[in-house]
Amino acid sequence: MPAGGDVSASAEDRAAAARRAGLRTLGVALPAGALGASLVLVAASKTWSRGYAAFGETNLPVHASGTDTTALPGGLALVGLASLVAVFAVRRTGRYIVSALLALTGLGTVAATLARRGSHAAVNEAAASTAGLAHDTARHVTTTGWPFVSVAGGLLLLAAGLLALRYGPSWPAMSSRYDAPGAARPARTRATAAARRPAPVDPDRAEDLWKALDRGEDPTGPAA
Repeated sequence: MPAGGDVSASAEDRAAAARRAGLRTLGVALPAGALGASLVLVAASKTWSRGYAAFGETNLPVHASGTDTTALPGGLALVGLASLVAVFAVRRTGRYIVSALLALTGLGTVAATLARRGSHAAVNEAAASTAGLAHDTARHVTTTGWPFVSVAGGLLLLAAGLLALRYGPSWPAMSSRYDAPGAARPARTRATAAARRPAPVDPDRAEDLWKALDRGEDPTGPAA
């Protein structure tokens, strides 16, 4: 049967290993989420499809950006970026909720991008606007590689969310100084405050009276 000291040391080793694993995953999830959101936002501003609009006997080039095709990936990337920051501002159940939201933004980005990647609606609208017609169809439409960049960014957001769900409880959080006023303080903080509270003054003991005077207190006043 292991001695009490061995059990305590083993528990401390496991706790230290869990903290190290948490810091390693934090070092992966944080840049992955930030990079993923950045890729989605950049891809949303780039050309996803291009073609030509017939204008008389000539063909005029037209194009549609990611935002023209679908605004959903860009919006989800902003929500994912906010969730990535909020993970460190919440604890316990709140951290699980925010981590799940982060993962869902990545999954939604991938789904929305793939669903709209082959859509010609936006480039057709650009062709109609260029030709001055109410309805027109772009010719020779091609799709660029930027939708796949958006998909890659969504996958990075999804990975960051899954890592936060799995290892988030071991990640550090903001200091308690950012807690709302009136929030319950940790037991360690309460114990420290209690230890710093001066001991009651016994008026029958001269040394207590002198200590109170050294602290700038009135030993003859009412007890706190």
